[in-house]
Amino acid sequence: MSTKVGVVGAGYWGPNIIRNFNQNPACDMAVCCDIEEKRLAHMKGLYPRIDVTTDFESLVNDPSIDAVAICTHVSAHYPLAKKALQAGKHVLVEKPLTAKVEEAEELVALAKANDRVLMVDHTFEYTAGVNKMKEIIEEGLLGDILYVHCSRLNLGIFQRDINVVWDLAPHDISIILYATGLKPTSIRTVGMKLLHPKVEDAAFVTLKCGNSSSAVIHVSWVDPLKIRKVSVVGTKQMLVYDDLDPLSKIQIYDKGVDNPPHYDTFGEFLCSYKYGDIHMPRLQEAEPLSAMCKHFLDCIQTGATPRSSGESGLNMVRLLAASDASLAANGAEIEIKF
Repeated sequence: MSTKVGVVGAGYWGPNIIRNFNQNPACDMAVCCDIEEKRLAHMKGLYPRIDVTTDFESLVNDPSIDAVAICTHVSAHYPLAKKALQAGKHVLVEKPLTAKVEEAEELVALAKANDRVLMVDHTFEYTAGVNKMKEIIEEGLLGDILYVHCSRLNLGIFQRDINVVWDLAPHDISIILYATGLKPTSIRTVGMKLLHPKVEDAAFVTLKCGNSSSAVIHVSWVDPLKIRKVSVVGTKQMLVYDDLDPLSKIQIYDKGVDNPPHYDTFGEFLCSYKYGDIHMPRLQEAEPLSAMCKHFLDCIQTGATPRSSGESGLNMVRLLAASDASLAANGAEIEIKF
């Protein structure tokens, strides 16, 4: 039996979700909802079979609709998801889950109380590269993780209701939480308002993860280069994930540093650098959004907990709220409590 889905939002991200649900044989992509008649007419032209509406209430109260995907501005996520869950729908929400911690907590509790699937679109958790990275780290090939460095830079797209950390950093934070096993205990964010007087459009985020590991995330809307790169430095080997590299998204470097505990001469005192081979494992590529949509439908059918569950979305919002607190305190270190 196919799952009947309605999608709210036909702007930037919604059409990608609609396309992937429409292509999945386990899904009946039934309704698209948006406040813009022109966007609805465009979606109707692309998918004549689906219904379109500007009335969210009619969508969410339709008993034939099993699930709702919400692809709107962050400020609208909470009220729309709450109504959908209260109406007994399974819910998929574009990242981040909500704009406030209290809102995310309420949605998680509501989904649990109504026995509904609540899932967040942390897209990179469904990429072949990130899952290969997770596999390599869990096999211990890198050794203990010393630090992670992430760069997510581009010129635009500018947001008006959230800063660059809320817009871009969730991708890298979700990669860190999902693939590396690191658990942040504090956050420090330094941001810059370069083109916007009220919104940070470039920022550096530092996550402290226990006593010996850390992660640094550089995000920007105002960089001349488009970069989507994650470097993981371990005690045995190092790994680079470059999402924009079409041929070698994952590169494992057999490099390291040996610091001898004892030495008799200055020459022996110098650190010993190890330079080995570079290994580029083959990936079985698939569109991440297709995998994510399929996972959402599978969880509805089986009752399984989603990989990017409501709880993981809540943890993300907690991190982002702590980042805002750090920004407000001029880059002070803020403790994180999950």
